[in-house]
Amino acid sequence: MENTVKQHHSSSDNHDEHTPDNNMPNGCETCDATETGTTETAGDAGEPATSVVPATSLADIAHEWLADHTTELYEWRWDFHAHPELSDQEYRTTATINSILRDHGLTPHLFPNTGLMVDIGPDTPEKIAFRADIDALPIQEHTGCEHSSQNAGVMHACGHDIHITVALGLACVLAEADRRGLIKIGIRIIFQPAEEVMDSGAPELIQLGVLERISNIFAIHAEPKIRTGMIGVRVGPITSAGDVIEVKVTGSGGHSSRPHLTNDVVYALAKIVTDLPGLLTRRVDPRTATVMVFGAINAGFAPNAIPEEGTIRGTIRTGDIHVWRKIQPLLEELIGAIVAPTGAQYQITYVKGVPPVINDDVATAVLADAARMMDPQAVVQAPQSSGGEDFSWYLEHVAGSMARLGCWDGVSEKGDLHKANMLADEKCIPVGVRLFAGVADRFNSHADQVFVV
Repeated sequence: MENTVKQHHSSSDNHDEHTPDNNMPNGCETCDATETGTTETAGDAGEPATSVVPATSLADIAHEWLADHTTELYEWRWDFHAHPELSDQEYRTTATINSILRDHGLTPHLFPNTGLMVDIGPDTPEKIAFRADIDALPIQEHTGCEHSSQNAGVMHACGHDIHITVALGLACVLAEADRRGLIKIGIRIIFQPAEEVMDSGAPELIQLGVLERISNIFAIHAEPKIRTGMIGVRVGPITSAGDVIEVKVTGSGGHSSRPHLTNDVVYALAKIVTDLPGLLTRRVDPRTATVMVFGAINAGFAPNAIPEEGTIRGTIRTGDIHVWRKIQPLLEELIGAIVAPTGAQYQITYVKGVPPVINDDVATAVLADAARMMDPQAVVQAPQSSGGEDFSWYLEHVAGSMARLGCWDGVSEKGDLHKANMLADEKCIPVGVRLFAGVADRFNSHADQVFVV
């Protein structure tokens, strides 16, 4: 496989965030008639004043479809937002997605528990894929919106309701294009369960074969720090690796007046909490953004009694995949050195999370090109997030890229992911549909070539 679309090889341009045209986010008002494939003519007497040139690109089909169905997309989004479901419990969500896809003439394939995928277009030797995650978080919603979660303690605080709806909009656009005979390549849309948990859904789906014959895969993530209408792109790592560590320390307890007769596990735990992050900065290059943070500590009940055991739990994050692959034995070494002087015993439970999402340069350029087709100034440089995303597992196998879909309305206070007041601007949905349709269009228009990424 040696032929490439050479103009994709350069990294995308960086632009400062700016305010797009006020009508831009809905993907309908700002484009002129020629962009939709419709041209106005005066016509002779007795003849129609308007002649319609059929749309020939997926981008044109997206523009036409959104002109009639954007309100429907919003209704789907608010239904998902009002009925969030936790990881591996997305039964209603899966059923709703399945129903919508079937209503539009598609034939989805259900995964064993929850989630599904759908193939659109011809069964070509190589396909491209788009992925949307569908689970919610164990958070009580406090947005105050009329479509707030009806499931107590569960909320779409990470924008997955947006991701689902964008993918559904893309599926509908592609279904319409396929009916017109315009799709030349196979396109797969994956609705993935269980992104939000450590034992996440992506590896299981990969084992089920969702990446077979897939050459490139794309995803978006809602970003409340970026204005609606803007697309954040980044070549290389756009998220970080995230693991969980638990350290249980045991030893002889006793009265707090005689600590010299104990192993003082509280002191040992405190030393780990205070010393480990600093030691790590002397063993790992600080440019890798490697951070150790403890979020829970439990030991004892009485102020005058040294307990016999205690536990701390925390996360280790890094933006460097090479550090991620080597960090566990280093942490074990350092913890052992910290605890040794106390005479206490310790047990480490280490749970590997996800590697960083490392965006391919060519795939990212395709995303950026698709964004600029909507608005020449739509692309902004996305920073690397310290958060984790299991889309990274797909990119361990095939080339691809994740973009940040701006979802801040420019008026309200900027929110943040995983917070109880996180509420994405609905107008980002048609932007996401047009972005994905533009990506699909780029591959579809080069179906006679081979994309090597």
